[in-house]
Amino acid sequence: MHLSLIRLIRGGLIVAAAISVAAGESGQGARLIEVIADKDNTFKVPGQNKPVIVPKPGEALDLRITSLKGEEAASDGAVHSFVIKKLRAQGWDIRLFPGTHDFNLAAPQQPGEYLIECTVKCGRGHEDMNMKLIIK
Repeated sequence: MHLSLIRLIRGGLIVAAAISVAAGESGQGARLIEVIADKDNTFKVPGQNKPVIVPKPGEALDLRITSLKGEEAASDGAVHSFVIKKLRAQGWDIRLFPGTHDFNLAAPQQPGEYLIECTVKCGRGHEDMNMKLIIK
């Protein structure tokens, strides 16, 4: 981990804070994964043609999800969701509101392929708004 030291001088006091600047690092050692829930009702992962997340079993993940409103939204203002139905009880049931938000989750321990889908009716193409989580 690379650390840079920031010194803030306020009223003669020096406050130092260490900030991680290594690419892909996030709080508590979790791996940062960026996902876009786009206005065209697709999930995208920057740098990938087909969006797939491939963590290790039990790996801590910091999902940074940017949500853009499509044609429709839910009555509570959610524009998309990020859901693995089999893992709802483990926190994989996230309502997405416009903007960028971070979510801390743990990858499941059980190897396999898991379907991540949008359960908010977000417009044309909603039925195909999904991606995979693959645990090896």
